[in-house]
Amino acid sequence: MTDLMGLGDFLQRRREALQPEDVGLGRGARRRTAGLRREEVALLSHMSTDYYARLERGTGPTPSEQMLTSLAQGLHLSLAERDHLFRLAGHQPPDRHSGTEHVSPAMLRVLDRLDDTPAEIVTELGETLRQSRLGIALLGDATRRTGPARSVGYRWFTDPTARAAYPSDEVAALSRLYAAGLRELVAARGPGSRAASLAGDLRECSAEFAALWDAHEVGARPPEIKRFHHPEVGHLDLSCQTLLDPDHSHRLLVYTAQPGSESAEKLRLLAVIGAPSTAPR
Repeated sequence: MTDLMGLGDFLQRRREALQPEDVGLGRGARRRTAGLRREEVALLSHMSTDYYARLERGTGPTPSEQMLTSLAQGLHLSLAERDHLFRLAGHQPPDRHSGTEHVSPAMLRVLDRLDDTPAEIVTELGETLRQSRLGIALLGDATRRTGPARSVGYRWFTDPTARAAYPSDEVAALSRLYAAGLRELVAARGPGSRAASLAGDLRECSAEFAALWDAHEVGARPPEIKRFHHPEVGHLDLSCQTLLDPDHSHRLLVYTAQPGSESAEKLRLLAVIGAPSTAPR
């Protein structure tokens, strides 16, 4: 049963409980609103301010599941709060399984504070859910991809441009890494999982992947230093630190350069240049 008035009240309460710094926004000198402004929530949730305002008043249309998902992330809701939001709108909450795309508020808070550092939040299948501003500049906007191509492993074996940013002498090792990682994930999640479906698709469309899959290699680990070739600033050597959220099976990847190195200078330049016209991977 839809409860639009209850939905509006819940949205207002959650909005007023958040401060700008909680979601990576500046406070400004003349802020009088308790918590976030409606236009700020609308911006964070990728919708118009008028639409969001009507939801709070309880006079808008029943939001779709896609809109509710955007609201849940924009307001940094916990899983329990997200489920409550869905029920108020008359929808069944999404299943709480390892493939969820709902990023935890704690991980979002960490990402919000990494605006000057390349960072991204990815699923266990390598699907990018969120990126920092400099993460987009380094890697391109990976959140716009759809279907199986959202997975970096799928793109690696099906899209030749996915390898363009990596040194040719590392391609074979990275191919083994992606195949071994997916092999381990299928074993952990089972034959009916999204991982198994992705592996089946890759075996059909990539002879290279099929050969690596049949080799049944596991335990491959990524190199300590990731080497990129960016179309604007050239070669970068970056360390990648990982923060794992075990409840959601998400990873926060943070890319850093050795202080004083040429790569550190290039990252500073990249912060000025911004996102490339063509994603490097």
